[in-house]
Order: sequence, then C-alpha cells, then structure tokens
Amino acid sequence: MGRVGLGVAVGCAVVTCAIAAALVGRRARSWWRWARVVGVVGQFEEDCVTPVWKLRQVVDAMVVEMHAGLASDGGSKLKMLLTFVDTLPDGNEDGVYYALDLRGTICRVLKVQLGGSGSKIINHKVEQQRIPEELVSGTSEVNDPVGTLAVGHYDDADTVAAVIIGYGTNACYVERSDAIIKYQGLLTDSGFMIVNMEWGNFWSSHLPRTCYDIALDDESPNRNDQGYEKMISGMYLGEIVRRVLHRIAEVSDIFGDSAHHLSVPFILRTPLMAAMHEDDSPDLREVGRILEESLQTSGLSLKAKMIVVRVCDVVTRRAARLAAAGIIGILKKIGRDGSGGVASGRTKGKPRRTVVAIERGLYTNYSMFRVYMNEAITDILGQEIAQNVVLRVSEDGAGIGAALLAAAYSSKR
Repeated sequence: MGRVGLGVAVGCAVVTCAIAAALVGRRARSWWRWARVVGVVGQFEEDCVTPVWKLRQVVDAMVVEMHAGLASDGGSKLKMLLTFVDTLPDGNEDGVYYALDLRGTICRVLKVQLGGSGSKIINHKVEQQRIPEELVSGTSEVNDPVGTLAVGHYDDADTVAAVIIGYGTNACYVERSDAIIKYQGLLTDSGFMIVNMEWGNFWSSHLPRTCYDIALDDESPNRNDQGYEKMISGMYLGEIVRRVLHRIAEVSDIFGDSAHHLSVPFILRTPLMAAMHEDDSPDLREVGRILEESLQTSGLSLKAKMIVVRVCDVVTRRAARLAAAGIIGILKKIGRDGSGGVASGRTKGKPRRTVVAIERGLYTNYSMFRVYMNEAITDILGQEIAQNVVLRVSEDGAGIGAALLAAAYSSKR
C-alpha cells in the first residue's frame, strides 16, 4: 500500500472512530437523561406509596382527630360541625317539596314530588337562574354532604355517611348525640346528629407527603390548611402531576421545549389528567393529543408518554387509597368497620351492611380512581367485611337532598 493509500486508510479509521465515539457519546447522554427521568419518577413513586399498614395508620389518625374535634372546638384540624339535622328521610315521605340551591352566582329552584310508602321520588323539576354579580354581596357554602346523606338514606336505610369527592372534598356522618362531648346535654328525639366533618382539613404525619405536595402547599393561598384535600381532590391532582412533569422537563429533554408551559400553575386540569391516565390506545394517542394542545408539545416518543401515564397513575392511586382510608376512619369511629363484636358492625356474628353515599366526579366519572378506592377498602378491611361496605353513588344532594330533609321534618309534625 502506498503512502497515499495508507493516509486515506488512516483518515477513514480516524473518521470512523470519531463517528463511533459520537454515537457512543450520544447514547451515553441519552442513557443519563433517561436515568435522571427514571430517578425522578421512581423517587416520587416511593414517596407516594400507601401500603396497608400505612393506610391503617391514617384510619386510626382520622379516628383520633374525630374524637378530638367532638370533644372541643379547635381541638382538632377537623371542625366536626353540628348540622342540627337529627332526622333523615326513610322513603315514606309524601307530598310536594321545594328547595333552593344557591351556589355562587347560580340559583336553582327544585320542585320534588314524593309518593310515600317506598314509592320513592315520583317527579322533580329544576329551574336555574343566574344571579347578577352586583347583587352578590357575600359568599355562602351549601352543605352538600348532608344533602347527599339524605338522598342516600332515602334510598337505603343502611346509609350512615356521605362523602363528596370532586373539585373539593368533604364528609359527614351519623353520630350519637351523647358522643358529642363539646355540647354536653345535647338532646335529640332521634338520639343522633349529623356531623359535618370538614375533612378536607384533616392532617396526619402518616400521610405520604412529597416535596411536590410541600411546594404546592407553600405556594397556595391557604398554606397549612386543607392538607388532606390537597392530596385527594380534583382541584389539585392535575397540579401535582404538572409539578412532577415540570421537574422531569428540568432534568431532561423528553418533553422538548415544553418546560416553559409546564411551569404554569394549574395548566393541567384533573379531567385532562384522568383522560391521559385512562388512554388505552397502543400508541397513547390521547396522551399525545392532550399534551400537544395543553403544553404545545409535539412528536413525543412512546416512552415519554408512558412516563406521563405512570405519573398520573401514582397520583391517582395515592389519592384514592387515602380517600378510602378516610372513609374507613369514619366507619371505625361509629363502630361499623367490623373490627370485633356487635359494636363494631357485627350482628349475631355476621358483618353488618353499611352504605356510604358518594357524590361528584372523581368517584363517579374516573374509573381508575374508583377501582383504586374499592381495592383499598378491601385491603384495609379484608374481604369478609369489605363485601358488606357499599359505596353508593348519589346525585344532587345539594338540591334533592335539601327537599328530602324538608319532607322528613314535615313528616315529624
């Protein structure tokens, strides 16, 4: 081989080595980028884990806080407000009843016709009117869970509690009058009182809190309040996912140039998160579409879309399982968790049937949330007891529930 040929060969070898080195370097950089992504997601998943033993700690903490809230005002993060509702409809009410539902700038008027003797609701009509904003001088809160409990009890006398899990969250339940220590001497004809827990403000060190939850709370207008709500309600789930995705965008380029859009608080709403989570198409087409429309991403790899779904799953599973623990906490407080004896929800050795009315979209419309919640109830209680705990969907507690309560009190006269 001549000098020229040797020079060409050496040159080709150098070029080949350079190309190989570039490819190796590119693969190494790609590997490190994915290693950082996997590290972020893995740490988040580990921090959100909710094994049964931890859920049972949350159950017990809920019970402790309920007792403290019933003992004195300000004694607990749970307000445990008396509603002074000591009568619930049982399906025998009849007549025509009206209810007003004032919600923000909307006023709904409902006309409900009841047939009595177990014939249930014969007919109901709703008229809605917008209230001019200049006439709205204050704010008011409709006690939705109490209405939901009324609807549930009207349909099923075994209903003992109601939970709202939607944009916000709250719960109420049937409590013995003599258990409400902060109002000693409180007498009711029925011997019970509906207690509005305001459970969104529940907090316990046993709740699996992450750095993203802490940052969300620090930046919220109600810092150190509504801690439970910020982990389980529809207002916040999409925001938690956004914060995790933003962190991933900071340590990698898998979302392209969308890091700026991911920095915008609450840009990813929970309904969009749910739609991505439940995308079962082979190429996760819906995930890609939502991210492109919301965050201006395009051409995402399947691996990147799978990461998004995984984050949605972690957030949803934690929320649903913590919500289930809260429900079991209520049942344990009133002796309906089946932990032993007649006082614990057993009658003649058999578990007692218990119904919890549930309203709003997270449970009713988000199938994965519903699956994880039901799964957690079985995990905590065990199959034998769990099969006797029914989560029953109720509708329009704020409207129909109010009319049913009016009917129940009218029937007492």
